[in-house]
Amino acid sequence: MIKYYPYSTCWTYHLLVRHSNLTFCIPLNLLCKNKRPKLVYSFLHLELPLQKTKKLGQELFVLGRLLEEFERCVELQKQQLKHLKVQYLVGLGNQTNISTADDWSLGIKAVMNHNQAADVQTDQAENVKTSRNFVKEMEYVTMPQFESIPQYMKGRVTYDQLNVAVDSLNTAVTAKYKILSQSMKTLNNHSRKLQQRFKNQETKDTKGWYFVVEDDIREFTQMKVDKRFQGILNMLRHCQRLRELRGGGFVRYVFL
Repeated sequence: MIKYYPYSTCWTYHLLVRHSNLTFCIPLNLLCKNKRPKLVYSFLHLELPLQKTKKLGQELFVLGRLLEEFERCVELQKQQLKHLKVQYLVGLGNQTNISTADDWSLGIKAVMNHNQAADVQTDQAENVKTSRNFVKEMEYVTMPQFESIPQYMKGRVTYDQLNVAVDSLNTAVTAKYKILSQSMKTLNNHSRKLQQRFKNQETKDTKGWYFVVEDDIREFTQMKVDKRFQGILNMLRHCQRLRELRGGGFVRYVFL
């Protein structure tokens, strides 16, 4: 059975074999030209001259760096491909929503031909309801923005992991403001306590802004609020996706 090895592994093996062949061929060349083979034969067990060995080491080091750069480029291409797939699926979802909205508007126009006055009132009521339930979500971080983040700030967090965190923050803010938009009479006891807690977090500086705190993230997502989470928030601040607003014992993460 033929075994296939990774590209970088094959190159490393090739370089080692080449180095071994060179160390053996140079003494053999001297053996062929020298009239005293016994003296030359003793040279077979000696190492290459220091300069040639150093040169070979430098060449191996340069080739190793090139291989690392090649692997990094391949990994970057994989991440970009994943990002394109996500954008493609999001685009399909938007097209479906647009077609659904068009069908709904056509239906409204058809009904208005029969009873225009009543449908205008219905349309106004729907607009008010939609505006109350609208929540501004955080946009995904693009690949150029991710590459602009300093390496010390990124650590081991990948591009996909950063956007998964964006999804979790959007889940938390959507669930939070859905509870805030509902009447207290329609909520159960737990949701009423949450609604009161959300109102206590608001200040005059948060008016007109959507924000979450760490308790909201624990309540509505599976994300762990730890040092890694704080590093992700630093990256999102660097990409101008959010800002911090402190006060009253809370750290509010305001969506921009």
